[in-house]
Amino acid sequence: MNRIPGAFAKGKAFIPFITSGDPSLEVTERLVIEMAEAGADLIELGIPFSDPVAEGEVIQAANMRALSAGVTTDMIFDMVGRIRGKVSVPLVFMTYANPVFSYGAEKFLKNCHETGVDGIIVPELPYEEKGEIQPYCSKYGITLVSMIAPTSKNRITMIAKEAQGFVYCVSSMGVTGIREHIGNDVREMVELVKAVNDIPCAVGFGVSTPEQAASMARIADGVIVGSAIVKIVGEFGSDCIPHVAEYVRTMKKAISNL
Repeated sequence: MNRIPGAFAKGKAFIPFITSGDPSLEVTERLVIEMAEAGADLIELGIPFSDPVAEGEVIQAANMRALSAGVTTDMIFDMVGRIRGKVSVPLVFMTYANPVFSYGAEKFLKNCHETGVDGIIVPELPYEEKGEIQPYCSKYGITLVSMIAPTSKNRITMIAKEAQGFVYCVSSMGVTGIREHIGNDVREMVELVKAVNDIPCAVGFGVSTPEQAASMARIADGVIVGSAIVKIVGEFGSDCIPHVAEYVRTMKKAISNL
């Protein structure tokens, strides 16, 4: 049974992102468990890749740290299998297309199913090419999460109609990173999605403060935070776990009761 709907069943969802293997897979494993206990409703796990085109320098650096430490996709699957016995929180891979296809798309999705991954997000996979992955997602019960950006209304509507699990609303164009100001396009994007599909919308790219999270959660069903958390991991290394857990608690509190 896919766990993603449960992430949005009890109010606004807080969705943290971390890069698998940064600074080590052991720390990643402990981070997932601690973030779940701190209130994370769904956790995104990045699969490190040498050319992460959608990422700003914070997450690019995390990718390099993980790859330099020798992290492989098989090692990440093994880690997720261990985690799944300890937490019930939905887990979603954020991965580029290359790691999926070089591994073998069907093998990748089969392993997602066997280890307890609930969904995947492939940022640079165009809607028109999702047929290369969707059949395997359907076969193994893995949700292919759709991303929408502030582009044409027709395109947002087209993507939203077929979206599953939740829609990842990119708050502003460009790469990931911490921003002082987040675009005003989010409300319109959410309205366009809801007009054609009764599906949760979560906002990411640029959210870092409790105030920003609360502002986005008033418009959408969930808030995704990546760079701000990865920055803490980069700053504290193996000692990051209590700092990340406290940040997750603070952010979850900011969007609760909205």
